[in-house]
Formats: sequence, C-alpha cells, structure tokens
Amino acid sequence: MKVVIMAGGKGTRIAEVNSQVPKPMIPIDGKPILEYQINVLRRQGYEEYILIIGHLGHIIQDYFGNGSRWNVHIRYITEETPLGTAGALYYLKEEIKEDFLLLNGDIIFDVDITRFLDSHRRLNTTATILTHPNSHPYDSGIIIADKNGTVTGWLHKEDPRRWYKNRVNAGLHMLSPDIFRCFPDLQKRDLDRDILKPLISSRELGIYDSPEYIKDMGTPDRYCSVAEDIRCHRVEARNLRERQKAIFLDRDGTLNKYVGFLTDIDELELTEGAAEAVRRINASGYLAIVITNQPVIARGEVSTEELAEIHNKLETLLGQDGAYIDAIYYCPHHPDKGFAGERPQYKIECDCRKPRPGMLLQAADDYNIDMTASWMVGDSDSDIKAGTAAGCKTLLLDGQISLLQAIEQILDGGSATLSSDYERQ
Repeated sequence: MKVVIMAGGKGTRIAEVNSQVPKPMIPIDGKPILEYQINVLRRQGYEEYILIIGHLGHIIQDYFGNGSRWNVHIRYITEETPLGTAGALYYLKEEIKEDFLLLNGDIIFDVDITRFLDSHRRLNTTATILTHPNSHPYDSGIIIADKNGTVTGWLHKEDPRRWYKNRVNAGLHMLSPDIFRCFPDLQKRDLDRDILKPLISSRELGIYDSPEYIKDMGTPDRYCSVAEDIRCHRVEARNLRERQKAIFLDRDGTLNKYVGFLTDIDELELTEGAAEAVRRINASGYLAIVITNQPVIARGEVSTEELAEIHNKLETLLGQDGAYIDAIYYCPHHPDKGFAGERPQYKIECDCRKPRPGMLLQAADDYNIDMTASWMVGDSDSDIKAGTAAGCKTLLLDGQISLLQAIEQILDGGSATLSSDYERQ
C-alpha cells in the first residue's frame, strides 16, 4: 500500500519555532517531523511513499533523496503553484489503483495502520478518516457518526454547536481509488470541504475511532507538548499493538453529580474537580474510559438518542476544560419488570451490568488493555465488584476522597500510597 504525505505546508502559525524550513522539516531533537512519520510507518512494513511538496520543497528532497537511507522508496510531486490540501492528488489518478494512506505532514503519531486499514475495508467506504478526542474540541472540526461508523455530519470551527461528542479528524485518511472521481481536473481543492465532506450525503465517508497518539504541530505550544511526549516515550506507547492501561470511571456520582436516575440533560453537572482529574489521566498515559449502568433505557425513561445527547454534554463540558474521555461504555439493561413504558428487549439478565465485568472486558478487548495495570474508580460497591471481577485494582469514592484526589494518588504512586480506607480490592 502506498503512503501519500502532504508535505507542502508553510506553517505560518508555527513559524516562530523555525521559519527556515517547511513545516514537515521542523526538527524535534535533531530529527524532522517527516522522519518520525516515515520511521513509524516503515516499522509496520510500509515502503512506498509519495511526498507532495511545495514551499521550500527542495529542503525535503535534499534530506530524504530517494529514501534508500531509510530502506524505503520515495518519489515527489512538486506543486508549482499552491493547490490547497488536496488538489495535487489529481496527479495520482492514473497511478494508484488500490487503497492508500493519506496523511498530513505536520503530525506526530504512532498508530496501528493494520487496524485502520481493516476498519476501512469493513466499512467499504470511499474514504475513512481516523478520529480521536482531543483537548481543544471547541476550536476543532467535530465529526458526527452513527453507531456503524458512517459519518452523518461535520461541524467546522465556525459552525454553531451545543453538545457534541468530542471526536475530531486526526489527519490520517484511508482512501480507496474511487476518490479520484472527485478530481476531474487540476485545480486548488480543500481536502475536508471539497472532497471528504461531500461524501457524507451518499454515505461514503466512514470513521475509524482510536485513542492512539496523534497530535498536530500547528502552534508553538503544541510543538513543545509533542516534543516532551516524544522524549518521554509516550508516543509509541499508545500504539494499540502495545498493551494499554486504563482508568475506568463510573459516571453518576463520580464524573457528574448524583441526582438519582438522570433523565433530564439539564440536571447533568460535573462533580468538582472532575475535569482536572480527567485531564490528569489524559496526560498520564492511561486511557480514560467511562463504565456506566443506564437502566433508564430499559425502564423507558430515556431513549438511546437522549442518552447519547447526555453523553455529548458530558464530553462537551469536559472538553471546555481541556479534558477528554477515550470511550464510553454503558449497559442499557435492567432485569426487573413492571415499569410503565419499559422496553422488553432490554429486560434481561446480562453480563455487562455492574457488578458484572462485561463492559470492562469489552473495553479490554477493544483497546488491548492490561487489566492488572488498570484501575476501576467509582462510588458504589457494584463499581468495585466489577473492577475486581475484571482483574483491575479498585478505588471507592466513599465521601472521604474526591475523584481528583483519587486520581492524584493513583498517578503519584498507585496502591502503595493509597489508604486502606479508600481502596477496596
């Protein structure tokens, strides 16, 4: 499979870091961003690269040459005049006859590309974009998808929004050769607005959602953050080929204030310190995963669509404070019958309702999680029992310790520093 890298950006916002080279050549510890990208992909067996260059493109060519130094083959397409973020793909119409990976040249990432490609082929879409949560969704484009992974909406930064799932386009795209019908002639084109977004109406755009490490270098602050993550080996550790660790969080009474059965979205409020606690998890290398029983579905008090909107509000509130959840798992079941408006299909005994560990085990399977290195944090015995059954360490919020204090203690030393009053195995 060929890899196409858009490496022609000027990088006006990050110019103060280094304005003497094109953005993909800005170095981190003496190695350009583009070299990190090629090394990640080469380790996974990808050897054929097409670099689309423009501004100061000769610097890229002089450094990489034909790629033999990295045991890959590189060729170049030079934009004589700027063609936007997609226009130059026109030159590949006759060459590429199979799925290919397209990525932006200003991102640092380490992603299991095989998983991405497999998801693209299962979806059978013309294009599949890799999405993930980030710490600044309020100034990012938001991708809206259905439960099958088909994109149904795309909110740009300037579009009005209220509650939304924190999922943004990460800058990696798996494309089928059918995409070239979108390039009838050579002209300047924007990848998102002119090529990908029009595919939504025909249901030809899908998502592959991943918590793996992907960050752009668009601003000096983000550059410094990524540089530190590289030095601390956080980047490669998040590749899903590697065993992950997670902090599983209960929802009601842990992340948001307990109001009984939450059926009214207006009643959802974060607990004090919740955003800071999740922000600490995000920076730690642990995944932040919500595990919640939602019998209101079975009882007929909330629809799945209404629950999704409640979770969207939760993610929006966290995102406003720079925090994000990697995944939310909920159990809609409730075995007891006799409620007005109940939904019979959900009135069953299941393996996912806490204190059973089904949701945690599903998350472990989805994200290659080492449960012995993970924690379950919640405010009820059912949370603790579920975590124990799944093989996690556990921590009970019993009114003596806040979520933020719990996370700080976990991250500052784990079980060795936790009081036995707070920890229940």
